[in-house]
Amino acid sequence: MSKIVIVEHPIIKDYLSKIRNKETNTKEFRNAVKQLSVLIGYEATRNLKTQNIKVQTPLCMTQCEELVNEDITIVPILRAGLGMLEGMLELLPSARVGHIGLERNEETLKPREYYFKMPGNYETMQTFVIDPMLATGGSAVDAIDKIKEKGIKNITFICVIAAPEGVDRLKEAHPDINIYMGTLDDHLNEKGYIVPGLGDAGDRIFGTL
Repeated sequence: MSKIVIVEHPIIKDYLSKIRNKETNTKEFRNAVKQLSVLIGYEATRNLKTQNIKVQTPLCMTQCEELVNEDITIVPILRAGLGMLEGMLELLPSARVGHIGLERNEETLKPREYYFKMPGNYETMQTFVIDPMLATGGSAVDAIDKIKEKGIKNITFICVIAAPEGVDRLKEAHPDINIYMGTLDDHLNEKGYIVPGLGDAGDRIFGTL
């Protein structure tokens, strides 16, 4: 059974206030997105498997646990998803990275693919798809469609802010995946932007306003 999880935490709320503020500069915005990725990703990776190992401490031998060396892949949806990648790699430094390039047609609001590159071992891959915003859901649905075409089944979607319309669309298209977010906003406006939202995440991460 798939899960939809809003990760509640005072520090997440604090960082959300920073990225919503239009006066937050690029450096501060980028850092806040990174930190939110760590905090939300921490919860999204809670069910990763561990295995028992023996470790020699300065005092004695003891039993510990370490992550199983599974085929974990982080997949940012370009370009805004790159803003979450550093934070996710802090959590999972051995993870591999795939890339999916999608851009939104401002008239149709539909995504167009311009890049797709994934590492191998699709059947065993545990995939975390990341994008700061889940707005209309078009990019997320299309990205996961492409990933599933490769035979990848274990998929989790992580975002910072979501709109109800995007969550509903992603759930309907891919009811088998888990969705983790920092907050669920009110609605989409007529241009497909999340309200209250934060504007265009890619522009604010890369300073291309």
